[in-house]
Amino acid sequence: MDEDVLTTLKLLIIGESGVGKSSLLLRFTEDTFDPEQSATIGVDFKVKTVAIDGNRAKLAIWDTAGQERFRTLTPSYYRGAQGVILVYDVTKRDTFAKLDNWLNELETYTTRNDIVKMLVGNKIDQEDHEVDRNEGLKFARKHSMLFIEASAKTKDGVQCAFEELVEKILQTPGLWESEHQGQKVILGQQEQSQGGACGGYCSIP
Repeated sequence: MDEDVLTTLKLLIIGESGVGKSSLLLRFTEDTFDPEQSATIGVDFKVKTVAIDGNRAKLAIWDTAGQERFRTLTPSYYRGAQGVILVYDVTKRDTFAKLDNWLNELETYTTRNDIVKMLVGNKIDQEDHEVDRNEGLKFARKHSMLFIEASAKTKDGVQCAFEELVEKILQTPGLWESEHQGQKVILGQQEQSQGGACGGYCSIP
């Protein structure tokens, strides 16, 4: 059944505990939302196949615990990843302030220099935002990341976050083609339209 899948990509979701990493993953893979979602213990893992510009890619998405006591898992978790989603909670400034720590960890353990990064400001459905959209955008640009605001609860921006990340990976041949020599991918003309089908949610630095 997998013969028409172009490649399998390893994606990570990282960020502080409670920012909604698991909720984003569940919304994307199963289109469900649980307001009582419990904290992830160790690592969770889901697989989903998506079609981007006519190319099918199988995504192996790793969701980690944000708590320090699980950090021993870190090196193996990062190994071989081609894309990473960094998540913060727009209603909690400290989760945004700690993004630098997560970026440092990513740089320490990742095995690829050209890993594609997507910054997601989650929980935009809630009142009392402590982090402005422009702050997120500025941080993303500074660190060469894609950026989107999202809500796992309302679905806003979730699909787009994952699809934009995958599209960017597929546009970076060195990231995945080494495993599929001779297989050239022809990307559609969607690159010209900022954000493709996502209505311009994503900002590409």
